[in-house]
Amino acid sequence: MNRAKLAVLGVVVVVVGAFASGALFRMHEAAQGIVMQFGDPKRVIQEPGLNFKIPFIQNVVIYDKRILNLDPPSQEMQLADKERIVVDAFARYRITDPLKFFQSVRTEAAFRDVFGRNLNSGVRNELGLHNLTLLLSPERQGIMDKIQERLNVAAKNFGITVVDIRIVRTDLPQEISQNVYDRMRSEREREANKMRAEGEEIKQTITSRADKERTIILAEARKSAQILIGTGDAERNKVLGEAYGRDKGFFEFYRSMEAYREAFDSETTMVLSPTSDFFQYFGSLPGKKDE
Repeated sequence: MNRAKLAVLGVVVVVVGAFASGALFRMHEAAQGIVMQFGDPKRVIQEPGLNFKIPFIQNVVIYDKRILNLDPPSQEMQLADKERIVVDAFARYRITDPLKFFQSVRTEAAFRDVFGRNLNSGVRNELGLHNLTLLLSPERQGIMDKIQERLNVAAKNFGITVVDIRIVRTDLPQEISQNVYDRMRSEREREANKMRAEGEEIKQTITSRADKERTIILAEARKSAQILIGTGDAERNKVLGEAYGRDKGFFEFYRSMEAYREAFDSETTMVLSPTSDFFQYFGSLPGKKDE
């Protein structure tokens, strides 16, 4: 009898434990959920803690309560200035109404597919109103704010709130990038050629000015030299004239000595008679020939 009671008690404990494990569930602080009964939502749970559901009849659909990422594929679009670019945008969102989220898309995978197209469409429509230079300026943040405001209007139908929208990168298509690179290269080469031409022109100007100044300086130097040489010759002739007037014999002797020095310093060979007048001072100091 006691064994039968223990067996029944054991079965009751097992049943109660199974019922309790299926009826009680804990909602994590970073999660929120909907209690479902045969596919129909019964209540929404957004606060953390221990909760109750009917075992085997009800189940819980869990959604993340934190900020989530939405990163759709990049897309090519045309801007207002007819430039084509490839834009890679992403969004950060939070599920604020789990019931509406479930009713609209049910799963996060389906939401990323549907709302990702909305994000790309919003980005394309807004960026298509502006030029590329504006997207590369600080005013791009204002453009992203407008996109976020428009998406938040659509986000209400999904039970979410768009927290932030950013453009990861903005690239030109490959063929346009090559054209832009070639154009930039041509512009740089044209600027380089222009700078070389201007430098060559400046060089020619400086060279011409320097040559002109050199010619003037040399001419003035030659003029000064000729004046000095003329002045020196005049002084020399004056001195020689005065010397000739004072002592004719000494003057002739001095002139002969100069002639000897110039003649003997050169490598020219001369054939002269020893008795010629050129060697008159070789015989005696007065310059007279021996009898």
